[in-house]
Amino acid sequence: MRSTQRVRRRAMAGASAAAVVGALLALPGGVAQAASPDVVISQVYGGGGNSGAPYANDFIELYNRGTAPVSVTGWTVQYASAGGTSWGRTTLSGTIAPGRFLLVQEAAGAGTGAALPTPDATGTLNLAATSGKVALVTNGTALTCGSGCATQPGVKDLVGYGSSASSAEGSPTGNLSNATAALRVGGGATDTDNNAADFTIGAPTPRNSASTGGGTTTGARIHDIQGAARTSPLAGSAVSAVPGVVTAVGPNGFWYQDPQPDNDPGTSEGVYVYTAGAPTVAVGDSVTVSATVSQYRPGGSGGTTNLSITELTAPSVTVLAHNAPLPAPTLVGPGGRVPPAAVISSVTGGDVETAGNYQPATDGLDFWASLEGMRVEIDNAAVVGPSNKYGELPVVPQGSTTRTNRGGILLQAGDGNPERVTLANALAPTPAANVGDTLTGATVGVLDYSFGNFKLQVTATPAVTAGNLAPEVTAAPTAGQLAAATFNVENLSPADPQSKFDGLAAGIVTNLRSPDLVALEEIQDNSGPTDDGTTAPDQTLAKLTAAISAAGGPAYSYRQIDPVDGQDGGQPGGNIRQVFLFRTDRGLSFTDRPGAGSTTADSVVNNGGTPQLAYSPGRIDPTNTAFNSSRKPLAGEFRWNGKPVFVIANHFNSKGGDQPLFGRYQPPAHPSETQRHNQATAVKNFTDQILAVDPNAAVIVLGDLNDFEFSQTADILTAGGSLTDLPRTLPLPERYTYVYEGNSQVLDHILISGALAAKPYSYDIVHINSEFSTQLSDHDPQVVRIPLP
Repeated sequence: MRSTQRVRRRAMAGASAAAVVGALLALPGGVAQAASPDVVISQVYGGGGNSGAPYANDFIELYNRGTAPVSVTGWTVQYASAGGTSWGRTTLSGTIAPGRFLLVQEAAGAGTGAALPTPDATGTLNLAATSGKVALVTNGTALTCGSGCATQPGVKDLVGYGSSASSAEGSPTGNLSNATAALRVGGGATDTDNNAADFTIGAPTPRNSASTGGGTTTGARIHDIQGAARTSPLAGSAVSAVPGVVTAVGPNGFWYQDPQPDNDPGTSEGVYVYTAGAPTVAVGDSVTVSATVSQYRPGGSGGTTNLSITELTAPSVTVLAHNAPLPAPTLVGPGGRVPPAAVISSVTGGDVETAGNYQPATDGLDFWASLEGMRVEIDNAAVVGPSNKYGELPVVPQGSTTRTNRGGILLQAGDGNPERVTLANALAPTPAANVGDTLTGATVGVLDYSFGNFKLQVTATPAVTAGNLAPEVTAAPTAGQLAAATFNVENLSPADPQSKFDGLAAGIVTNLRSPDLVALEEIQDNSGPTDDGTTAPDQTLAKLTAAISAAGGPAYSYRQIDPVDGQDGGQPGGNIRQVFLFRTDRGLSFTDRPGAGSTTADSVVNNGGTPQLAYSPGRIDPTNTAFNSSRKPLAGEFRWNGKPVFVIANHFNSKGGDQPLFGRYQPPAHPSETQRHNQATAVKNFTDQILAVDPNAAVIVLGDLNDFEFSQTADILTAGGSLTDLPRTLPLPERYTYVYEGNSQVLDHILISGALAAKPYSYDIVHINSEFSTQLSDHDPQVVRIPLP
């Protein structure tokens, strides 16, 4: 399940130090009850290393807002809990030059996150993520106060963050989180002795002594703020009176764009202004904005793997005029800027935000980043993924390459289709549409980013011209043809409405033409998502087989093995598993060899030169760590007109936890692959045992492998040529069983042994789900018909 789409945030003691650039000039320390003329606490972050945290460590940042260097040798930064009186300390040394920062790294949490920039001091303070107290003290004596701390001797500056902080200058800031910090506005330079007024809540932006950008920049335009880079060169700075015209207004901010662009297409002319509440401007207002430039990293898709967005926070907005003409949208596609056709990013060093090599002309990630916040137009956009319940609709400009036969766009090795962009509905509704439809005329919106994808927030609902895509119907098997299919039915349980059972039954009977064998994936237990210890699925399967009969299909039998409760992954409580669904009126029968439980390992027996399974049904290597929290392969021995056929139904580890294609880290890491490789190895070892007894054995391996036909997972299964992966045999425009974020791709497979591949088989992926906005499952089934007279 995906997380709900956000509407631009929018609803939303040790001692060590390094010398800092500047002369060692000792100045007397002030006290916090008067605005500090020089060093202040400019940023506080306590979520380091926690779930969803962008950085691995907590930190405290200082800034010299004065005009002369300040020595901080012997000073301390101190921390106490929101209501506590016990203060921990980190001792400082060195000097902070005017307009420069000092970064104090503190404790790391239990999770992961990026490393901070090189810290100027390190300590072990463990700051609370949401609420606490931080003080800058001009001596090494630990504070003991719980309230009134700003007036204690030696306190140079004090920040109470979070609503429960018992002491603050003025009022405390709002609550922080694992993903947000308290940032002093004005690039760190504003100090009115009121924490609530002086700080904004936003994405942490740690700056060390090597950083520049503090204070206020005057005369900047939006393209100066965005820069020819993936992050703003002015991040952390205050900017003054930046002009532009409001192009779109959301519930917590607005987009505006400079009507006087520069000549560099790599620098965006638009930016989002975060107002933390309903904006007081309207579309068409000519405004100037004074604010702090920050990088906001939206949540979703793991949070820390997302790109960050440049935005203006804590703004002061001046309306100069109303009803100004909007800047013309940038046309993307034929006649305008054409996105790269294959390369998402040429960066190979990890974090693109620190890697440089910004190339919007050749890299899709940089192409879309160069349009961030701007008005964008796509004419007659082609729909390449169905609309979903979040109001998202993937499209590409006309002329995009490697389209499927039915209007999608094909994911290939080395081509993640960077021309894709997702329409989103934060500003106006998106239409319901299917793959193959066209959005007639101009689709216009402002370019945004979230959940690992660039989003075009449409400012008016596009019109749809239907492509009239119809669900496919495969050919019926002839006499003597064994028809074997695989179908992921997406968490089927008695908790589903009868309409889902009826729809799946119609798909099996009408579209798949009632195959002899259907390997089903994601059959849940009788209580479905209710986590009550139930593991049996007989009620689920009784409803499905009854629906098939009611749809005019044959009487299907089934075989399966109950998993250990909670051990096979999937929806909690559902206990999904694979099931053999089969009919016996055309020559197929099941060979029962009972005795296997959920943890019993099946094996291959050599019975006088004929292979047979020790257990049928049985599970392959169920205690192998390759199948931890994942479905165990189900093996069954069938007979077709008296001859054995060995079938293995699979549902490999999902891609959950992999980094997104349009993400912060390039090339994206795919840690989920390791488990699938190990699972494929276990299945391949088992099929090799069958074929070692009889090289001409009839073996079918099928199911949801959760990996592409060009993947190493498929390579492992086909190594040595003993199995043929049937998706690989199709022409490119037909190779897909699933559509994800607009990419048509193969996740489901049927593989057959050499003896079967040598016959004139017929193979078909039957597109009835993945391309349509109304789905019974997100997977398409497939079927192979093998002549075995």
